Amino acid sequence: MLTIRLQRTGTKNAASFRIVVAEKTAHVSKKFIEVLGSYNPRSKAFAIKNQERLDYWVTHNATMSPTVNNLLVDKGLVKTSKVKAFNVPKKEQPAAEAVVEKAPEEKPAEAPVEQAAETAEETPKAE
Repeated sequence: MLTIRLQRTGTKNAASFRIVVAEKTAHVSKKFIEVLGSYNPRSKAFAIKNQERLDYWVTHNATMSPTVNNLLVDKGLVKTSKVKAFNVPKKEQPAAEAVVEKAPEEKPAEAPVEQAAETAEETPKAE
C-alpha cells in the first residue's frame, strides 16, 4: 500500500522535510517512489512541485499521513477534514494521591475507658 508522508532532511536541529510517495512498510528515510514537494517547519515554507501528480496519487488511493493531510488541508489543496495527528499522554497520578482520605470518626472519650474498666472487673483472676 502506498502512502504520502514526510521524509526528514536537513541538519541536526534544523529539520526540513520532503513530501514523498512511498510504500507504507518502507523505512522512512530510505526508498521512496516520487518526491511531491517540500516543507520547512521553521519558515513555514510549503511547496508542491506538481499539483497534478498529487491529485494522481490521491485518486489512486495512496493514503496520507495525518500530518501531511493537515498540511494539505491548511493550504487548500485537498478537500477533506483535518485529522488528529498525535496524542499527548496524560501524566499518571501517584497511588497515594488517588486514594481519598477519610475523616476520622468521632468517638466519645469516656466510653472506651468505662468499657475497659468493666471488662477488667468481670474477668476472673487466676490465683
